[in-house]
Amino acid sequence: MIDLRHIDFAYRSRPVLQDVSCHIRAGRFVALVGPNGAGKSTLLKCIGGILKPQRGTILINAAPAQTYTPNQLAQTIAYIPQEKGSLQTLVFDALLSGRKPYIRWQPAAADIREVARVLRQLRIEHLSMKYVSELSGGEQQTVMIARALVQKTPILLLDEPTANLDLPHQLEVMQLLLNLSTNGLTILMSIHDINLAIPFATHVMMLKEGRLLAYGSTSNILTPETIEQLYNIPVDILQKDNTRYIIPALRP
Repeated sequence: MIDLRHIDFAYRSRPVLQDVSCHIRAGRFVALVGPNGAGKSTLLKCIGGILKPQRGTILINAAPAQTYTPNQLAQTIAYIPQEKGSLQTLVFDALLSGRKPYIRWQPAAADIREVARVLRQLRIEHLSMKYVSELSGGEQQTVMIARALVQKTPILLLDEPTANLDLPHQLEVMQLLLNLSTNGLTILMSIHDINLAIPFATHVMMLKEGRLLAYGSTSNILTPETIEQLYNIPVDILQKDNTRYIIPALRP
C-alpha cells in the first residue's frame, strides 16, 4: 500500500529525513513514534504529497506518487495535520469540503448523501449545524476525521491526533481509528504517547534523527532495548491484563 524507498528530505541544508525505507501493507494501523524533531511530521507530509523528497521514491499502491494527479492523490490519501486552526464554518459544510476531489461544478446528491452517511457512522449528526470553532477539542478532532472519511480514501495520515485532548477523548479518537483500521483503512499516525498507542496500533515505526530505527508489529518492536535506543532513557515494561505499559526505569 505504502512503499518508501530511500527517502531523503532537507529544509535548505538541514537534513530531516535520511534514507528512510519501509513497506506498510494495506489495513495496518501504524504508530509513528520518536523524539521531537525526529522527522515524523515531515515524513507524513512527504507521503501525503505536501512535500517532495530530494531523493528516493514513494510508491502508493505500487505506483510512484509523482504519477498521481492532485485529484487522484486526494482520492487515495487523506491527511489530517496537527495544527487545524479554528474553522469558522458549519460542521456539515466542513465535511462537504472533503468531497472536493469528486466535485466538478457543485456538490451533487451523492456528495450530500456521503456526508450524511459519515455523520451517522460517527454519531455526530447532532453537531452538523454547529460551527466547528464552537466544538470541544475532542469533537473538533472527530469532525476532522469525518472530513477525511468523506474523501473515501484507503489511506489516512494523522499528525498527533490526540494532542491537547483529555484522556477520555484520546481514547475515543483511538478507538475510532482502530474501528476504521479493522474495516480496512490503512492508518499512519504520529503520536508521542507510546502507552496510548500500544492497545490500538498493530505496528510501530520508530524514527530517530531522521532515520528509521525499527519497524514491525507492536508486540515485537516495543522492547526495553529499542525504546531506550530511541529515547536515550532506560525503561521497564509492565504487563497487566494482556496489556503492556512502558515506564521510565527509576534506577539510582
